[in-house]
Order: sequence, then structure tokens, then C-alpha cells
Amino acid sequence: MSRIRSLSRTRLAVVVAALVGLSVTGAVASAALGGAETPPPRPLAEAIHRAATAPPPAGVSARIEFANRLLPAGALPEGEAPPLLAGASGRLWARPDGRFRLELQSRHGDAQVASDGRGLTVYDASSQTVYRAEMGQGDDRGDKRGRPFGDRRDGKDRDDRRGPPTVAEIERKLAELTEKVELSAARPESRAGRPAYSVRVAPRNDGGLLGAAEVAWDAVRGVPLRAAIYAQGEAEPVLDLAVTEVSYEAVPLSEVAVEPPAGTRLVRVEPPRGERGDRDDRPGAKDRDRGVTGLSAVRKALPFELAAPDKLAGLPRREVRLIDHGGRPGALVVYGRGLGAIAVVEQPAERPGAPGARPDGRGEGPESELRGLPQISVEGATGTELATALGTLIRFERDGVAYVVAGSVPPVAAEIAARELR
Repeated sequence: MSRIRSLSRTRLAVVVAALVGLSVTGAVASAALGGAETPPPRPLAEAIHRAATAPPPAGVSARIEFANRLLPAGALPEGEAPPLLAGASGRLWARPDGRFRLELQSRHGDAQVASDGRGLTVYDASSQTVYRAEMGQGDDRGDKRGRPFGDRRDGKDRDDRRGPPTVAEIERKLAELTEKVELSAARPESRAGRPAYSVRVAPRNDGGLLGAAEVAWDAVRGVPLRAAIYAQGEAEPVLDLAVTEVSYEAVPLSEVAVEPPAGTRLVRVEPPRGERGDRDDRPGAKDRDRGVTGLSAVRKALPFELAAPDKLAGLPRREVRLIDHGGRPGALVVYGRGLGAIAVVEQPAERPGAPGARPDGRGEGPESELRGLPQISVEGATGTELATALGTLIRFERDGVAYVVAGSVPPVAAEIAARELR
């Protein structure tokens, strides 16, 4: 625990930044400050249909509360944890075109998470660092695919142009969904001074360490007011983003733009690319763009020996796929099914002097930040481990190959998996 306590605040913050971004998307809120009456009880399908057909707002400005309990109590330096790790209050602005900005404020430094519809930007003021991840290419000429609340009543945002789903269609989808998850009824409540409905979703089978998720939305406007994630067996959420005050007004572009001061360090984070990755002209990229799958085919395409045993930590191997991460060919191997699966990423280790690498060979981005985490022994190699309430991630290098083992599993299961990679 003391090793986590001594870890760089920035290194730990970047690991959870993506989770915060996903929570922001789920909690983009709407509603003018009005009465606190609860809406009438309705079947879940009808409540969802009313949300889907509600008139979209011109924009959203909100005050929010963010709670983060992913790390065990006492794991962070007392009084020094940045808002992305310890939670904070802040503001949220969102536009109908998908752009948003979340600002978290604390006495130890502010943090911002923003999206322009094509990528995610995280700014950590305490370290004067901006992390940028491109998530896909949108169309600036009216593409609404990234919009959290677009033209819902006329159905222009739907690919089939048929308009929002009917109550009967929603009922059929919910029936299909309940084969895999448990769904609560639509629970009437009051949130942020608005009438709202909430629903709780929990996996029926192996959900790993995930216990449940809850979402609340405005009963009149139909846009979420809260998103929370619970760990298995826990009464309090480990991630909770909730609106406390909200209003509808058009939001200017300046409110959703992140403008860090001069001299801020920029770190570009490249997500692994697989079958749907962008086109790449580098050697071997054609194979990666075609989506090479299967143990034999992937092994032939790699410049290193792939470690992919039939079983890992008692879970059978289910998938082997060629990926591209920062121009380095690698493999994604999945063991088990569902949320309790374990994923293994293997790729050549970065070399000092390589493009994008630091002089010490550690590179930049989340993978390099993991090097400051507590260390474990992996069959003669030294690895780093991030253990949270929702899962475990281990990274280590051996014989010129970098391995990342991740899953919604306890640390002991992830450690067994890492040691069985031969």
C-alpha cells in the first residue's frame, strides 16, 4: 500500500482518465432547475421511449459531483490526491454536436476531460500535461454520430431513418437483454431538481468484479443525470458522476475547449488498432488492417514468439487477434468469456532511441506511466501491478517482449495468468 502512496499523482491519474471520460459521456445531463416532484410510475419500456422522443436541449450547463473509490482506502497520499483519483466537484458543459468539457476542481490542482467528437483530451494542471487519444474520424459536415442528444423526434440520428423505437420494439430488446443481465424497474425519483427515472443493471452470470451499474435520466428531457458503477458486493459505487444543478441553454464553443497554458507537455495516446484500425503504410500494416485472427496466422505475422497457452488461470483461450499499437505489431489473446475474461496484449518492447520513446526506453502514455506502480515478480521478470475495485492490470517485459495482462479479476488471478505466460 505504501508503494501506491508514493506513486506519482500524474502516473496514477492517467490510468483512470479513460474511465472518467466514459462516465462523463454517460452523465451528460439536462434539465432546467425546476420542481422536485417525482414522475409517475411507468413501465421501463415506456420510460425509455419517452426519453428517446423527448425534445433535445439546445445545450447543457451543470454542476456535478464526482466520486472515485477505485483504489483502496489509504492507498493515496493523504491530502494530495488529484481530483481524477480522489473525486471532486466541478462543472460540465455539453453541446448537441457531441462536444463536452468536464472541469473538476480541488485545492491540489484541477483536471479537465473534454471531447471534440473525434477524440478525448485529459488535462492535468498539477503536472502541466495534456493527454490526447484519437477515438475515430467524424465528419465535420453534419455527422451526428458522436452527439449525446441530437434530433430524436424525427429520427434523423438513426441509421435506418425510421425514427425512435416504439414501445413494443423496446420491450423486445429488453426481453433479449434480460437473458444476460438483471434489470430493475424504472424507479421514479427526483434528481438535480428534476423529475427522473433510474434503473439498475447487473450481470446475470460471470461479471468479474463488476457488481452493477445505475443510470438516472430526466423524465422530461430524457438525458442522463447520473451514472454509477458498483463493485461486486459493495453498497457504495466505486465510480459515481452525478448532476447536482443543471440548466438548458446554448453552450458556446469556447466553453467546451481545453486551453492549457503555454509550455504544457502533450502526450499522445494511441489505442491498439485491430481489424477496424486506420490505414497504415508501415511494414506489416496491411496484415493488421485486414484483421488477422487465429493462433497460427497471428504467430506467422509476429516478429517475436507468441506466448498463448491453451489455458490461463484456468480459463480457456477464446480468441487470438493481430493488433497494431503505435506502429508495433502485437497480439491480443483473450481467455474466458464475458466480463470475467482475461485479456493479454503482447508486443515488442520499446527500445531507447526508438521514435516516440524516451531516452530511458520507457516511452510515453499509459503504459509508461504504469512503470511507477507497485512491483511484482513474474517468473524472474519484474512487473508492475495496478489493482482496483473493478479489476487488475499487470505489465512486464521478458526477452524483448512487453506483456500486459488485464481483467476484471482479483490480483491473485491476474498474477497467476502472468506467470503462466510461456
